[in-house]
Order: sequence, then C-alpha cells, then structure tokens
Amino acid sequence: MLMLEFMNRKVYIVDNGISGVKAITMTQLAKKSQGTPVVEAVTSADKTFITLRTDIVEGRILAGAKLSEAELSTKYGVSRAVIREAISRLMACHLVERKANVGARVVTLSPEGLIELYQVRESLEGMAARLAAQNMTSNQIRDLQSLLDAHAQGVKDSQSYYQEAGDVDFHYRIIIGSHNSQLITLLTEGIYHLVRMYRVQLGMAGPRVTTAFAEHQHIAQAIANRDAELAEMLMRRHITYSRQNIEHKLKP
Repeated sequence: MLMLEFMNRKVYIVDNGISGVKAITMTQLAKKSQGTPVVEAVTSADKTFITLRTDIVEGRILAGAKLSEAELSTKYGVSRAVIREAISRLMACHLVERKANVGARVVTLSPEGLIELYQVRESLEGMAARLAAQNMTSNQIRDLQSLLDAHAQGVKDSQSYYQEAGDVDFHYRIIIGSHNSQLITLLTEGIYHLVRMYRVQLGMAGPRVTTAFAEHQHIAQAIANRDAELAEMLMRRHITYSRQNIEHKLKP
C-alpha cells in the first residue's frame, strides 16, 4: 500500500490482487479496515507518478540523471503533460530538483544530504517510536511483530533486507502507529521517499543487515512493553547507526 496526494486529498494506493490497483482516502481506509468495500479509480497521471517515483527510489533511474519529458513520455507511454505533472510531484517529494539552464534532475545522494536528512529523521522517527509505544493498538503491535516475523526468513537467507514502501515497511508502520496526524504528514508526505532512496540504494544490503533487523526487533519489543522512553532511544540509535553505515558507502 502506498500513499499519495490526489486532488488535495491523502490517497492510499491498494492492490488487492483481484481487481488491480485502487486508490482510497484516509477515511475510506478506515472503513476498509472494518470490512467496508470502497474503491476509487486511479488516473493515468497517478500511476505514472508512482511508477516514476519507484524507479527513482530503487535506482532504475540513476541519482543525478537528467529527466527528459520527451524520453520519459515515450518510455512510459503517456503524454508529456502527464510527465510534467509527475515531475512536479516528485519535486514535492524531494526526489527531483529543477535548476536554471539545466532542467529537472534526480537528486544526488551525498554525504552532506545524508547527514541533514538523517538528523531530521532521527528526531522525528524517534518521536514517532515514543508515541507508537503510547498509542499503538494491541492489533497494530501484533501486526508489527507479524511483519518482522515475515521479514525474518528473508534476512536469514540473504545479505539484503529489502522492504517495500508502505505497510510492509517497518518504519512506516511505526510512523502510522504514532497516531499523530501532523507527524505522519511530515514523514510520509515529506521525506519518506527520499529516506527510502538512501535506504534502498545504500542501506539495505551488506553485513549490517542482520544487526539492523535485530534493532527492529528490540524497538518493536519496547513498543509492545509500552516503554516509550526506550523505544525512542532505540529508534534514534538505530537511525544513527544506519546513517553511519550509508555514510561509509558514500565515501570515495
């Protein structure tokens, strides 16, 4: 499940495996969790934006690459107007920047950008963990542990710890579990996908994988124990270690 803005509303993208991709608002999402079937069509512009965003985050479009409306229009089979709209939305996600006499480019991954981003992330996600320990429902905590159980085998079998965006991302679950709408907006609509770009391309593989997974388990246990102070401390420490790991990979 992914979240985006559509017609000035928060919209969640859901693939139910039967009728394909649908979009629902936050209110509809609450109804859906109660078993009420609600769907709303997603436009071609929405689908193009999500696909382009995923391609950037996962490195299929390289960091620093120039974005040509004509080339992207041909590649994705949509009009240049749709590509232009997608690029504007990607700028709001901090994944694309536009410079005079240069045009639109994918942001570069740099040590300076990493430090600034992770300083913000450490503070905000630390707060999210503390609030999650206070506000997560018993069902949400159980689902969080089930998510880690599902991740465990993949971590055991390989040296990578890839997590899809949205509900199957441990960090996303905790952000939503904070139950603080302002914090959720800041993290999921602001820096979430730029953080994922660093994590996916530089932080989800290598010897730190098993350590990072163990850190997730400790954070989840602190939340389950309703130990807000410990949950915040463990999350802040986890993000600091992640920053140091990625920073090392960015060194020439």
